[in-house]
Amino acid sequence: MELKNILKSGTSIRSSGTTGPAKEIYQSPEKLKHANQVARDVQKITSTSKVYTVCNLDHAGGLLAQTLPAIEIDVDVHIEQFNPFRWVSNIKHFTHSHLTPGMALAISKTKGWNNLDLTNKIIACGSDKVPAECINRYVEKGATFIANWGMSEIGPMAINKTFTPESSKAIDLPLYTIMGDTAFCDIKIIKHELHVKGDICVYDDWFATGDIVKQVNGEFWYYGRK
Repeated sequence: MELKNILKSGTSIRSSGTTGPAKEIYQSPEKLKHANQVARDVQKITSTSKVYTVCNLDHAGGLLAQTLPAIEIDVDVHIEQFNPFRWVSNIKHFTHSHLTPGMALAISKTKGWNNLDLTNKIIACGSDKVPAECINRYVEKGATFIANWGMSEIGPMAINKTFTPESSKAIDLPLYTIMGDTAFCDIKIIKHELHVKGDICVYDDWFATGDIVKQVNGEFWYYGRK
């Protein structure tokens, strides 16, 4: 399988351009190995999981959040172009899916959303700012929803927080966006800018992300670019 060959040879992916100019970034096999393990641990992807991929495989979210971590352990992965109506119809056949916030909100505005049951579904969401409204809509439908921060250079499951139907709702603060309460890399904040380092990073030394971040009561909050 072509995607499985990436695990041996690595690959270059194009950054999304949401946080700066788009660029090609090489993902080494060693980096992918560590990032895949983190992704599986965070999202509880196991041999019995079924992954529904609808994000672009040219970007970190589509390829690295669930697809490659699942393929590495021979999990069933279905890949298709995103369509909100089809997603609502098909998600019942799967355990996991990764969405951008725009996709997640588009799905919640379809007619089929009203009768959708997402109990036991694990939905990861990233690649852009994840609003509280988006998190709460999915949790209310029974989903386990993982708000996630990562970049093409690190992760993609670098910082995240898991929301469940049993947990409290996400907080809606107009000036900030929740990144997460758990980090899977080394972190330091210098003059409000997030710096990261670790096995899931493409660089050996500290990487200055350009993201302005605050840590309050154990949670990381994003409030803009440098």
